[in-house]
Amino acid sequence: MDEHDTIYKLLFAHDRMVQDLLVGFLPDKWVAALDLESLEKMNGSYVTDDLRGRHGDAVWRIRWGEEWLYVYLLLEFQSSVDRFMALRIMVYTGLLHQDLIRRGELGADRKLPSVLPVVLYNGERRWRAPTDVRALVQPPPDGLERFQPDQAFLLIDEGAYSADDRQPINNLVAALFRLEHHRSSDEVAGLLQLLVKWLSGPEQAGLRRAYLEWLRRRLPKWFPGETFPEMHDLQEAYEMITNRFEEWKERQRLAGVEQGVAQGVAQGVEQGRAQGIEQGRLEGERALVLRLIEHRFGDAPATLRLRLQSASQAELEDLADRILDASSVDDLFQ
Repeated sequence: MDEHDTIYKLLFAHDRMVQDLLVGFLPDKWVAALDLESLEKMNGSYVTDDLRGRHGDAVWRIRWGEEWLYVYLLLEFQSSVDRFMALRIMVYTGLLHQDLIRRGELGADRKLPSVLPVVLYNGERRWRAPTDVRALVQPPPDGLERFQPDQAFLLIDEGAYSADDRQPINNLVAALFRLEHHRSSDEVAGLLQLLVKWLSGPEQAGLRRAYLEWLRRRLPKWFPGETFPEMHDLQEAYEMITNRFEEWKERQRLAGVEQGVAQGVAQGVEQGRAQGIEQGRLEGERALVLRLIEHRFGDAPATLRLRLQSASQAELEDLADRILDASSVDDLFQ
């Protein structure tokens, strides 16, 4: 089990994360039939008939609809594309059903419960492998189609989700995906601010610790070669990380300038200067629009600041034109 799998299992051991996953990433008509309060964690260890053990991923169950049908949610955390993932899911689903039979947890009708397999993928490359077993099996002779295995899974490609600026950041799982694939230090700061707000209650202490552990393991990737003091809570982590980002960016800028001068790459220096001027101008426009919004409507929420960070020049100009006529912040984005 690699480090990524370990920390994801820690996060998704909390029912709040699983609820946000269901509500945020399943079709609305499915979510409408779920009784979220009935969500409970199930045993995740199965033993095959030849006694070889396999430690499963997070398995939950939840009541579904008026008939209280059980849905078992099986999560597979992947960081690289596995062409035969659908086959693995079919095997895991069978192990889950066998375990339920052995424990006598079938209903009065003795039918196997429905299973919703979900694969969370956060690799750099987009997922291209089949998501159902039928696509992995050679076409059978006529008349044998119904004897072929068939199992599919729900794929959640974090990178594809994070690359779509239209996707709302409205829950803990969405924030996690965007942090995994953030594009700027300002985006990280805004997302961490949201986490601090959403996890402020005493009932969220365990999940706060899980996110703090996730941050500890991600920092070496964000700040190569850096060392960090011990962090004891999310607020402290937020303040330390935002300060460190500014320091790190400045050192990287100075190091880049020194390297460019040493190598005498005049063309690269000129291109970097032009890009810096353009980026500085765009940041200036963002800051101006933010000041106008706050002057008109008061302090801007973190979600608005995040949205401004990804706004293009044309979008910023459009927002500036609409500020005087808008009656609220929401009107700006209608």
